[in-house]
Amino acid sequence: MLNLLGYNYIAGGRSAAGCVELHSVDACTGETLPYRFTQATPDEVDAAAQAAEAAFPAYRSLPPERRAAFLDAIAEEIDLLDDTFVALVCRETALPAARIKGERARTSNQMRLFAQVLRRGEWLGARIDRAQPERQPLPRVDLRQCRVGVGPVAVFGASNFPLAFSTAGGDTAAALAAGCPVVFKAHSGHMATAECVADAIVRAAQRTGMPDGTFNMIFGGGVGEQLVKHPAIQAVGFTGSLKGGRALCDMAAARPQPIPVFAEMSSINPVVLLPGALEQRGETVATELTASVVQGCGQFCTNPGLVVGIRSPAFSQFAEQLAARMADQPAQTMLNAGTLHSYAQGVAALQALAGVRHLAGRPQQGRQAQPQLFQADAALLLAGNERLQEEVFGPCTVLIEVADPLELRRVVQALQGQLTATLISEPGDLAAFAWLVPELERKAGRLLLNGYPTGVEVCDAMVHGGPYPATSDARGTSVGTLAIDRFLRPVCYQNYPDELLPAALQDANPLGIMRLVDGEVSRAVISRG
Repeated sequence: MLNLLGYNYIAGGRSAAGCVELHSVDACTGETLPYRFTQATPDEVDAAAQAAEAAFPAYRSLPPERRAAFLDAIAEEIDLLDDTFVALVCRETALPAARIKGERARTSNQMRLFAQVLRRGEWLGARIDRAQPERQPLPRVDLRQCRVGVGPVAVFGASNFPLAFSTAGGDTAAALAAGCPVVFKAHSGHMATAECVADAIVRAAQRTGMPDGTFNMIFGGGVGEQLVKHPAIQAVGFTGSLKGGRALCDMAAARPQPIPVFAEMSSINPVVLLPGALEQRGETVATELTASVVQGCGQFCTNPGLVVGIRSPAFSQFAEQLAARMADQPAQTMLNAGTLHSYAQGVAALQALAGVRHLAGRPQQGRQAQPQLFQADAALLLAGNERLQEEVFGPCTVLIEVADPLELRRVVQALQGQLTATLISEPGDLAAFAWLVPELERKAGRLLLNGYPTGVEVCDAMVHGGPYPATSDARGTSVGTLAIDRFLRPVCYQNYPDELLPAALQDANPLGIMRLVDGEVSRAVISRG
């Protein structure tokens, strides 16, 4: 058994001023685990936000290499979390050990990736326009721009990724890389996991000499509202439901000083099946699509929840094959009782909807999620039925048969914003349906061709975002190195002496980074001219 305190993390120390006790449970059995956690009091939430604010001036001023070393140290500490830790995460989430080990590696690797970003320097966005005192009719002053961290960031842990989207997940990594201290709200579904990872971050902070308050973590329900409304918090990162994300957005917008909320909220990730592909490999597609729908009990934000194809004998045969495969899929344990309850409600809502037919799946009962397949009339979606556009978080998908290419186009145009959109096609399909890609570009952040959306690579080119309601801000991403942009803002320095400029803008370019100098990309040392 691990020795966990269950106290809140504030300014490099631990605090348990409250009297409300929380507990973690075994996701498979419902058994209470032998760990207790103390809900943060209003004073502790305030202290955590104030600690982050106090740390911000010193932390943002550290050279990028110092922050990079901190991220590398976090990665090393996470890699050291052993099989006892893995077993604990499995108990809290019902996820298999292989999945947790893979997620542990992803979590440490994304920390290392952001360390590389810091060392490369392009995140600074350095731009220099040197003075032109002889310019007519008016001279130009010396102007230099780079980006700085926005300030303390509140991050909310996700239920479905207890490591990669949680305590040391992508939002935390991006914020720390940007020079922003973090106040992390631990997810109630895996508090023991959160404490183990928080300890790893604290150890890394101590090893690398980070300011107290660079990382803080609080436990409890109802503490998120106070955190988002706290004047020290300057941005929010969130992964969760549409209802929860909208609530945070509304709170942040209503502040005396509104702040951005970067929320990933809801996506049905449409898969469009084109005729040539179904003719040539419909059975293979049915097998692959089934595997994607039920992977991880469907508990991915990129789970394919809507499948669209044009009426034909090949489509009818595909529908039968998909139904047969979905009917054979076993029930799985979900992350927690709340997630299972929401899934059961979503399935029941589809079953009750006129114009929707149940094609496969055993009745939803007991402690596990039964995979489900439905077919809906295209007219429902075209009429604006919101139920068909609402995510059912779990191993469920909806099939829609359209009459012809014209109706397919109307269905695609009727879709809300998505994280992903997938085309299953042959080369001839792409030529015949050339209009599809421009339409899908307006709908999704990631477009897939002959692949399946479950599985998100952490790399420079990845976009894990999309138009509302997939995210609250389609200009960003919560996965990949572009995620750092969410927590940065540009600052312009006019006629500043070299010694007062950030290192990225100094003439000698001591960081050796790529800069835009008088409209030309350069790494060179410059003179004032």
